[in-house]
Amino acid sequence: MTPEEAVPLWAEIVVACLLITSALFAVTAAWGLVRLKNFFQRMHPPALGSTGSAWCVTLASIVYFSTLQGELVLHVWLIIILLSITVPVTAMLLGRAALFRGRQSGNTSLPPALQPKTTYEPGIDDPSQPAEDIKKII
Repeated sequence: MTPEEAVPLWAEIVVACLLITSALFAVTAAWGLVRLKNFFQRMHPPALGSTGSAWCVTLASIVYFSTLQGELVLHVWLIIILLSITVPVTAMLLGRAALFRGRQSGNTSLPPALQPKTTYEPGIDDPSQPAEDIKKII
């Protein structure tokens, strides 16, 4: 029996729909990457699109190979779990790096860095070091 005969029609339709949905996610991510204006807007569509696309391909793989082998095949989940964890973390780190570089270059359109609401006063905020000793150091 060939694989085409072993996989029922309903499974092929589900797999085809999931793969087409995956392609739509990828096209939407590419469109957002081209269409949006700055780096901070452009980093979201590829991150979301690649994750959604990978989920669809993973589900299609699970459906196809589970029906082909006649038992539930879940080892593909490891890929999508790792991708779902690393993509948002990578996007956050890229955003923070771009924000830092933009602030260092003097870009005024970026929000300012968070500042503490209170100022540090030696001797008052840190009782272990008296203010007189700090004045001698300065």
